[in-house]
Amino acid sequence: MPNDQTDAKLLTLLAENARMPVATLARRLGLARTTVQARLEKLETNGTIAGYTVRLGASQTPQLRATVLLSVEPRSSAAVLARLKPLPQVRKVHTASGRFDLIASIAAKTTEELDAVLDHIGEVPGVRASESLIHLSTKLDRTS
Repeated sequence: MPNDQTDAKLLTLLAENARMPVATLARRLGLARTTVQARLEKLETNGTIAGYTVRLGASQTPQLRATVLLSVEPRSSAAVLARLKPLPQVRKVHTASGRFDLIASIAAKTTEELDAVLDHIGEVPGVRASESLIHLSTKLDRTS
């Protein structure tokens, strides 16, 4: 059964608060609790809901963020990625088209930590060039 408007409303409520009790979800949607539970199970089974997570508050997240654009030697992306994976400050790495081959999202607690991570990334064998963009402020965030 494909997702419908009720499923979309349910997902919107869960995006606001993934810990909202089923009874509250049912009341807000005007549905029976068992109907909401069945819809949740369907959304989990069909892969629409991949899991539930915790969003850390500002006091628990690193204050400094950067995007690092990496140009790598031909056929060395896998080796570079293997060197980036163990670094806890490297939160995400995307492949890209254009001048740069990889885009890394970095988070650090201090400028010294950020500087050290950027230096380490620049020294990784296979990295031809890098450009760092330090995030100053977030103007729009639809992920939270």
